[in-house]
Amino acid sequence: MIETKYYHNLVKTFPSLKGKNIVITGCTSGTGLVLARTCAQLGAKVYMINRQSERATNALNILLNEDKSDARLIECDLQNFESVKKAGEELNVMLQNEGCDVLVNNAGVMGLPDQATIDKYDIQIQTNHLSHFLLTGILWPSLKKATQLRGESRVINHSSGARKMGNKPILPRYFEANGGHLGGDRFPGLQKWVRYQQSKLANLLFTYALQDRVPDEFREGVKFLTAHPGPTDSGLQAKTAKAGGTGLLDRYIIRRTMKQAHSVEDGTCGLAICACSPNVKSGEFYGPEGSGKSGPAVLLEPERDKESEKLLWDLSLKATGINDFFHENIL
Repeated sequence: MIETKYYHNLVKTFPSLKGKNIVITGCTSGTGLVLARTCAQLGAKVYMINRQSERATNALNILLNEDKSDARLIECDLQNFESVKKAGEELNVMLQNEGCDVLVNNAGVMGLPDQATIDKYDIQIQTNHLSHFLLTGILWPSLKKATQLRGESRVINHSSGARKMGNKPILPRYFEANGGHLGGDRFPGLQKWVRYQQSKLANLLFTYALQDRVPDEFREGVKFLTAHPGPTDSGLQAKTAKAGGTGLLDRYIIRRTMKQAHSVEDGTCGLAICACSPNVKSGEFYGPEGSGKSGPAVLLEPERDKESEKLLWDLSLKATGINDFFHENIL
């Protein structure tokens, strides 16, 4: 058990979140569940966006029974665009009067085989980025509503230190309907990590693309933010191994991560600052300093790449079928 060094003192600095509606994807365990519990304990109503499973029900029960909090489970499979559309529309109905104060695009998978989703996109790219792009667009009316009622809303994307692997820019083929044909899984297994790198770079650049494209009337009120956890014992490593990530390269990457890892609570610091701190500004990026190092979440330097941001935006619009992102009816 890794000792938590920073998270609990950080949470003490946050104000009440009473009256706020917070939507979090991927919160059956790991950083998502830690953040969901924190937001609920601070008084927010939490909407937990998970695939239907025993783990999802157990996570909901933790908030309802242990924390005595206001929480709801919304079923959503991020590997299926139709499921994302259904969940987004369901949320918009629930939030039509109050709006969505914070959307946390947290869910992620790591190091999975070269497989296609039902929509023909890479399983890591669709889960980690494309479905979050779609969900954010669908929830724009609810984000706008919260901004109009309370002056602010936030969209938070969860990146990773892996965004820098190989210093690769956005490469179009990974965001096209090429799932199952993106390098395979042959020895030494590098291609699965390139796919992961592309998805995590997309998480960060999506924030910048949103910030640049939001309508002027909401430029002050809607904040777009990014966090990264640093090396964290979050459970992703176990899921990678379960999915067949037992090759030499996989074991090396996972072992190196775990050697530097901090607790899941400390890995949640960046997300928590983005979701709960009153002092953040749009476009900011929070996480531990340095490459592959644990530590407290701090404000990081921007990592802009406008060419890749535009490319990612255009590819994501095409993949998700969105006609006009900042519109009441985007599809």
